[in-house]
Formats: sequence, structure tokens, C-alpha cells
Amino acid sequence: MTAAISVRNLRKTYAGQPPVVALKDASLTINDNEFFTLLGPSGCGKTTLLRLIAGFESPTSGALEMFGEDIVNLPPYKRPVNTVFQSYALFPHLTVAQNISFGLEMLGKPKAEIKATVGEMMELVQMTAMADRQTSQISGGQQQRVALARALAPKPKVLLLDEPLSALDFKLRKEMQLELKRLQTETGITFIFVTHDQEEALTMSDRIAVMEAGTIRQIGGPRDIYDHPAERFVADFIGDTNFLPAEFIAAKGGQAEVRLASGQTTTARAPEDGATSGKVTLAIRPEHASLVSEGEGMLAGTLGNIVYFGTDTHFHVQLDDGTAFVLRQQNTPDATARFESGARVGVKFGADVAQVLRD
Repeated sequence: MTAAISVRNLRKTYAGQPPVVALKDASLTINDNEFFTLLGPSGCGKTTLLRLIAGFESPTSGALEMFGEDIVNLPPYKRPVNTVFQSYALFPHLTVAQNISFGLEMLGKPKAEIKATVGEMMELVQMTAMADRQTSQISGGQQQRVALARALAPKPKVLLLDEPLSALDFKLRKEMQLELKRLQTETGITFIFVTHDQEEALTMSDRIAVMEAGTIRQIGGPRDIYDHPAERFVADFIGDTNFLPAEFIAAKGGQAEVRLASGQTTTARAPEDGATSGKVTLAIRPEHASLVSEGEGMLAGTLGNIVYFGTDTHFHVQLDDGTAFVLRQQNTPDATARFESGARVGVKFGADVAQVLRD
């Protein structure tokens, strides 16, 4: 598999008193024809890393290669990349076709090639019917498509996307998530996408790098990141998670035996390196636990709020040890409300869905 981007011990420090370390010795490899997402909260270093790849910033130290070539000292205009920003920066007085052709004209491409490429790009983003409209006369979602077409027109090897969906409303953002993945698959271009939205990352990505405080905490596929978080930050940031205090007893064959605060013992997936001891945390996703009658579950408590979300219902339980626990149950036509707020209930989960995290 060809590496599109290779990052080794990349560091970015901004001068100041004290200096600000925006990126701390980051290392990762992004493959050619991959949809790769940099995910994390504001200030985690994801946009800094994107700007280093684009050439808008220079690293303080470390190595950065693109398709095997050292690009640390290569200016942005010589890198085979293009960038789509949060602000689409379209020319409002130009038509859709003129906006897409602008970059090609600046590159001095022949007129016949420009015309053919513009037609190809408009068809790719499904904007052919609006070729002659000014971009001030089209919707936000349509403007986003034009910005993508303009960035794709020069046929870059890598497309960088800095939270391009953040200005769209919820429904349109959902539609464009699928559209972006379609475009990446059809063009075969490496997409590097920056977002703080976990759902965006899980929906579109081949792989995700979860970042926090300038460091990369975990890299993996969406399912791996969600079901097998490497540490508490990742488990907490990606989706909703219940955390139970526990005490480590023993580990064998990838499983760990732990004792919960209730005194019950259970087994769960051990950390990847298998090394742990003393106090640990058990992570359980809300949809991986079941609400049962008191006495039938591993944990017991009092049912508090019952929140209906249309597709599912959330049950908030106050466990007897004082820990809050949320369960999520999908709503089906034959689903019945077995439990009422204030009732004594049990919580049940299997060993294969619980993950031991080191504290």
C-alpha cells in the first residue's frame, strides 16, 4: 500500500512566554486513496497538522513526506495538494462554471482542457444544471459542492478539508457526509478531513486519528475506535460511554477479571498490552447494556429520567454506588415501556462489550 503522507515526530511550537506547543511529536501514515480524518476538540492540534501538510506552516522539528518526497521545505504551490476551508471563498460575481475554471486558468491550462475539466467536475458534484448561475444565487450546500469541484479540478493527489461542513444545517450536513465519501471513492484522491464532530468522522472515514492536547491518542478504523478505545479520553470523546470504577483481579487470553463497586466480579476486554493492576475503569456503551428487573442484572439502581429520541429511548439509572449509568434502547413498533421513572431496576451487560481502561 502506497503512503501518501508520512509524518514522523512532527512538532510545532509557537513563540511566546511561555512557548505554545501546538503539536507534540506526531507520527502517522496516511495511505493513498484513503479517507483519513483528524478528529479532536478545539485546540487539539488537528488544524495545525493539516496546515503543516498544506505548507501554510513550517514544523519546528520532525519529518514530513508526501509520496516518499521530503516536503518540509517545499512551498505550498509546489505541493500536489488543494484545500477546502470552512469559508468556501467563492467569487460571488462569477458563475459556477467560472469559479471552477478559475484555478485552471491561473495554472495556464489550455482552453479546451479547461472546458472539459469543468464539465467533468460539474457532473461529478451534480451541478451541471447550475453552470451559469452566480454563486451568490445558490444555496449553502450547492456552494460547498462548487468549492469541492474547484479544489478537485486541478486533480491534486491529496485534498485537505478543514471542517467544510460546519456552516451547513443538520440535514444538509448529513447528506454532504455521504456525498464527500462518494467523491473520494470516485476520484481515488486521498482525502484528509479535519473535524470535531464524531459522527462525521465515523460516517465517512476509512481511518481516524483521535487527537488531544497536541498529541495523537489513537489511530484506527471507525469501528475499532468506537468499540475498542485505547484510553479513557478516546472512549469519552467518541460517542457516549458509561464509566464504572473497578478493581483489577487478573488477566488471561485478552480478558480481564475485575471487581465492581457493587462487589460483583465480571470479565471484560483487557487493554491491548494486557498490563494493568489496581484501580481501573470499565467502559460500556449505552446501547450495549440492557435494562432488566432488579436482581436479574449485574448492577442495581433506581431509574430516573426516560428520554424519548424518536429512533431510540435513553434510560438514566442512578446505581446504588452513586454512579450514573445511561442505557439506550432502539424504538420498534412493538416496543413497550416496561419500566417507569422511580422504579428499582437492574443493568445487564456481556463480557464482550465491556472494555477495561487504565486510570
